[in-house]
Amino acid sequence: MTIKPKNKTYIITKRIIDVLFALSGLTVLSPVFLIVFVLLKINSPSSSALFSQERVGQYGKHFNIYKFRSMVPNAETILKADQALYEKYVASGYKLPTAEDPRITKLGAFLRKSTLDEIPQFWNILIGDMSLVGPRPVVAEELVEYGDDVDLFLSVRPGALGLWQASGRSLIEYPERSKIELEYIKNAGFWYDIGIVLKNVIAIFKSKGAY
Repeated sequence: MTIKPKNKTYIITKRIIDVLFALSGLTVLSPVFLIVFVLLKINSPSSSALFSQERVGQYGKHFNIYKFRSMVPNAETILKADQALYEKYVASGYKLPTAEDPRITKLGAFLRKSTLDEIPQFWNILIGDMSLVGPRPVVAEELVEYGDDVDLFLSVRPGALGLWQASGRSLIEYPERSKIELEYIKNAGFWYDIGIVLKNVIAIFKSKGAY
């Protein structure tokens, strides 16, 4: 598919908004950040309160996405040790329901439900790895889900908020998820982004698909 370049004014304006929003978010939510950090350290003193995972960003650039830790330290080992569970994880769009996921802690389940686990992504937005609005950044294994449209998917900066999250998040699996993400990329624009932010705010309050 031919990739049409986005309007330069839109791209520049979006980046300015990203920086201002990230700075504001890191400042306003700093007390919440501190409280969650302390709770995580109390819950698991020997583990890092922050979790990082390599994701694929714009133009295929790899970067580390940051979240508050919601899983036990050896989460990946636990997941891959159970072949049936891992196959279900892949088949379900690289997600598992909280009740079936042995990796998630009780505090982590709350952080995911409330979306508080994603506060550290303000840093990813500030340094330019991510945008406020865009398709959700994926792990390398997920790129196969985009087939011939993978270059289109990677043509924009991934986002903290997106059409997929607003539409149901983890309730929507591949291939429907890839169709939704590509729909955003094809229609991205200033007013479209604002609409998606508002839809995400509503989805967050409803905890729709958050696990």
